[in-house]
Amino acid sequence: MPAAAPSAAEACFQPLISGAPAAAFVEAMSRLGPFGPTPALVAGVSGGPHSLALALLLADWVASCGGRLLAGIVDHGLRPDSGAEAAQVAGWLAARGIPARIMALNLPPGLAVQARAREGRLQALLHLARDHGAGWVALGQHRGDQAETVLLRALAGSGRDGLAGMARGRSAGDALLIRPVLDCSPAALEAVVAAAGLAPVRDPSNSNPRFTRARLRVALADPDGEGPATEALAAAAAAFARRRLHLRRAVAARIAEAAWVSEAGFARLDLPRFGQDVVARAALAALVRAIGGATYAPAPAGVAGLLGRGAGSLGGAILGRDGLLMREEAALAPACRARDGVTWDGRFRLSGQPPPGLLVGALGSAAAGLPRPGWLPAAVAPTLPAFFAADDGALVAVPSLSYPSAESCPGVRLRFAPRGGAVG
Repeated sequence: MPAAAPSAAEACFQPLISGAPAAAFVEAMSRLGPFGPTPALVAGVSGGPHSLALALLLADWVASCGGRLLAGIVDHGLRPDSGAEAAQVAGWLAARGIPARIMALNLPPGLAVQARAREGRLQALLHLARDHGAGWVALGQHRGDQAETVLLRALAGSGRDGLAGMARGRSAGDALLIRPVLDCSPAALEAVVAAAGLAPVRDPSNSNPRFTRARLRVALADPDGEGPATEALAAAAAAFARRRLHLRRAVAARIAEAAWVSEAGFARLDLPRFGQDVVARAALAALVRAIGGATYAPAPAGVAGLLGRGAGSLGGAILGRDGLLMREEAALAPACRARDGVTWDGRFRLSGQPPPGLLVGALGSAAAGLPRPGWLPAAVAPTLPAFFAADDGALVAVPSLSYPSAESCPGVRLRFAPRGGAVG
C-alpha cells in the first residue's frame, strides 16, 4: 500500500532540517510522548513565523492521531496595534481549521518588561490548558533561540543546568511544556509558513538593541540558524542536557531513598543517608524550591552551605537538624480569593469551584485550636492552606486536616503542586 502523501507543511518541512527524515516533526513528537489515543494540546501562537509554523505542524499531527489542538494567542498590550494583530492571527488560524483563544495581559511598561511578558504569557497558556482539559502546552522555540539562551546564561554565570538551555519537555504543574521544534532552524520554520501562504507578524522588539537577546542575535550573525556558531551552541546545550538528565535521575533516586515528601507541603530528610555529594546538593535544591514555593532552585552556593551546616533557612524553606524541611512561616504569601485554578503561596493549586466569599491562605495561629494528627509536625501546622470567610476572616475549612469534616467544601481540592514543577 503506498504511503500517504505528506501535507503541505510536512512537504516543506522535510528538506529543510539538515539530515532529518521526511517525518521529522512526527519523530520529534514521538520523542516527547507518549500522548495517548486522543491528545489535547494548547499551542502558544504569537503570530510570528516560528509559532505559526508550530501551529500548522501540530494541526497536521493532531489530525493524524485523532487529537485536538487549541491555539493560545496572548496579547501583551505593549503596542497599540497588538490587539488587531492578535485578531488577525486568530483569523488566519480559523481559516485553516485551528481554533484559537485570545488572552489579554495588559502588561504595564517598566523594568524587565520582556521577562514579565514571557512569564505572563506562560501562565496564561497554562490556565488555558487547564480550562480546556489539555495536558500539553507546546511552544515554538527553535535552534536559534536555544543558542541565544545558552549565551545569555553563560554571560549570567549559570552552572551546568543553565547551560543545558531550554528543555524539550518539562512539568509545569497541571500541564507539560513541550518544544517540538527546538532542533529546527528558524529558516525551516519560515519556509513552512511561506508554503502556507502566510505573512507572519514581526515584533519590532525582537530587533531592538536595548534588549540583550536582540544584541546577541546580531552578534551571532546567523538569521537562518544554520551557521557554525549556532550549531556549536546547540550541541553544547545538548551535551549539558544529557548530563542534566543523568543528574535528575540520580536526584530522583536519592530523594526516594532518603526523603519523604508530604502532600501537606513539607518533607523529612534522613540527613546521614541523604549525604553531601553533588547529587545531595541537587536533591536539596529541588526540595527547597518545591517546599519554598519558588519557580527556580536556589543558588548552588547557598544549597551547599545549608547542607554543610545541617540546618538553616534558604529560599523560603527551613531545614531543621532533625531533617524536617518546611515552609518558612514568615515568608508565606498573603491570602487570596479562592477560585478554581488559583495557586496559593506557589505551592497549593485549588481545583473546583468553592462557595463564594472565601479566601485561601495560611492557617496561622488558628492551628493552635485544632486537633493535630500524629503525622503532622506542630511547626508545620500554621503553614497549611485553609479557607477563611472574606468578610470577617472566620476559619471555614482546613482540607488537609478534614476540618471541620471530610465533606467540607465538597468538590474542591487543594493539591500540593509546586509552581516550579514536580520535585526532582
